[in-house]
Amino acid sequence: MNTIGKLFTFTSFGESHGKAVGGIIDGCPAGISIDEEFIQNELRRRRPGQSKITTPREEEDKVEFLSGIFEGKSTGTPIAFVIWNKNQESKDYDHLKDIYRPSHADYTYQQKYGIRDHRGGGRSSARTTAGWVAAGAIAKLILKQLGVEITAYTSQVGHIAVKNSYEKLDLSQVESNIVRCPEQETAQEMIDYINQLRSEGNSIGGTVSCVIKGVPVGWGEPVFGKLQARLAAAMLSINATHGFDYGKGFEGIAMTGKEMNDPFVMKDGKVSTLTNHSGGIQGGISNGQDIYFRVLFKAVSTILQKQTTLDKDLKSVELEARGRHDPCVLPRAVPIVEAMAAITLLDLYLMSK
Repeated sequence: MNTIGKLFTFTSFGESHGKAVGGIIDGCPAGISIDEEFIQNELRRRRPGQSKITTPREEEDKVEFLSGIFEGKSTGTPIAFVIWNKNQESKDYDHLKDIYRPSHADYTYQQKYGIRDHRGGGRSSARTTAGWVAAGAIAKLILKQLGVEITAYTSQVGHIAVKNSYEKLDLSQVESNIVRCPEQETAQEMIDYINQLRSEGNSIGGTVSCVIKGVPVGWGEPVFGKLQARLAAAMLSINATHGFDYGKGFEGIAMTGKEMNDPFVMKDGKVSTLTNHSGGIQGGISNGQDIYFRVLFKAVSTILQKQTTLDKDLKSVELEARGRHDPCVLPRAVPIVEAMAAITLLDLYLMSK
């Protein structure tokens, strides 16, 4: 299950400390202008070593396209690309070869496959999401031509959350700070908190919110291909995710039917809704309003503090991790959320044609 999509498909490959990560895109329409500078900028937003609150691993994350593009345009054939790993320090993980790290995939991978790559988590590492972002950038280029814009941002870190709904935020400010929160005062609180935990060798989670504008009525398939179900599946495939909700989501539990319903109205000669508690999705199909959702990320499992765990012989051992790790994944998760939303939406667009 290394492939996502039905018509627009992306197959991912690679490991954290292997030679490279990358992928193959199939189903990309022909004649699409492939803006490599835009794609590279999306990778820059995800890459490690970009700020003091991310892992210090230095990777250029330069994408190299191998096929499917001619004279700057997609040919309609599979697009293969590679992103070379150039800054591995596998020795940092030698002490973990025979140890099951708490809340990692070490034990489950070992039991499922009988073998695992202990270097940085191998295939289970978020390093592989570099390829996801490259594929998502191509999907974004196509969606932009359709008038669809996708913007994600950090909306909560631990107990610190933005004070305003997305409608009241200036989403153009997402890239104005290293935590990618458009509310400047809140962003600084988040940064200070992450730095505090980093100095203690600890980590923290939070939520990334995403807003999608410009999706017309009709994207999404009944019954098991509902738009929100496809989005949820894509988001929960991202490393460290533990939750997804859309529209009012879990806040809607306390709302009555009268409060939760979105009455239909005519606006500028078109059908619209008075409110948008549904998050732009009704019956699993887009209704033309803004689509918005949240993704919950847990605290990074690797912390630079002593923990008790088991080794391969099932003996209790004390683990003190080393290496280069994010104290909080949220800033780098923002472009990954956008990428996976783009891949999902483009696939559903092609299915709706």
